[in-house]
Amino acid sequence: MESMSIQDPAVKTELLKRLRRIEGQTRGVARMIEEGRDCQEILQQLAAIRSAVYQASLRLMRSFAIECIHASEDSPEEAVEALIKALSRIS
Repeated sequence: MESMSIQDPAVKTELLKRLRRIEGQTRGVARMIEEGRDCQEILQQLAAIRSAVYQASLRLMRSFAIECIHASEDSPEEAVEALIKALSRIS
C-alpha cells in the first residue's frame, strides 16, 4: 500500500491547531522548569501534554483509517495490515 498524506483540509487544520497548542504547553513547561516550579505541577502539565499528543494521534489515526478504506485499491488484507501497523505506533 502506498504512503498517504492528510487529504481533508479540516483534519489538517485541526491537527495543526492541536499541535500549536501542544507547542505552547511545552514552552510553558520549560518556563516552569527554569523558574524552579514544583515538580508535581510540572508533572501535571507533562501529563496534559502527553494526553494532548495522544488525542492528536487518535485524530490522525481516524483520518488515516478512513482514507485507507476509501482509497484501498489493494486487497482488504493490505488495508488491514496498514491500519494495524499504524495503530501499533500509537499504542
